[in-house]
Amino acid sequence: MDNTFNTATSSKQLLSTKHLVICGLFAAILCVSAYLSIPTPLPMAPKITLMNFVLFLIALLFPLTESFLIGLVWFLLGVVGLPVFIGGGSGVGYLIAPYGAYTWAFPIVLIVLPLIRGKKYNRVWYTICGIIGVLIIDVIGMFWLQHSMNYDLKTAFLTGFIPFIPLDLVKAVVVAQIVPAFKRIMEV
Repeated sequence: MDNTFNTATSSKQLLSTKHLVICGLFAAILCVSAYLSIPTPLPMAPKITLMNFVLFLIALLFPLTESFLIGLVWFLLGVVGLPVFIGGGSGVGYLIAPYGAYTWAFPIVLIVLPLIRGKKYNRVWYTICGIIGVLIIDVIGMFWLQHSMNYDLKTAFLTGFIPFIPLDLVKAVVVAQIVPAFKRIMEV
């Protein structure tokens, strides 16, 4: 039997075992990051978590396929009821609640950022991409909050955008700076 086909097939696998393990590890880190949080002064607003930080790291570090796979695993775990969303939330009810859109915007970022960031690291461009990711999450979340709570645009902006934007921007900018270090670690 000719092993040429088997060798060629195994070397061209979509994801190697090593990459699958790394993707699984980052999916687990994304799940855990929902519990590392800072309370907000707004009674209805969810806590500010490290999820955005981990999300931006995944989106700026992994290629599109792997970024999407990590996000899909995390998202499906949450949809079926495992407490992996912000503050341990889960289920479809969580996603359609007033602040749920911040969570369902995450998979969008995990697709958009790998598409726009390019293959070669550029500190300024990666920082801009991180800021674009913040805007995607916070704008989608704000508009869903406005719709679900029947807020006017000003109220939605003041309660669903302004409180989150400063720390989200800091997380995105920091992640954009540390991507090269993570790339070096992952190449080992």
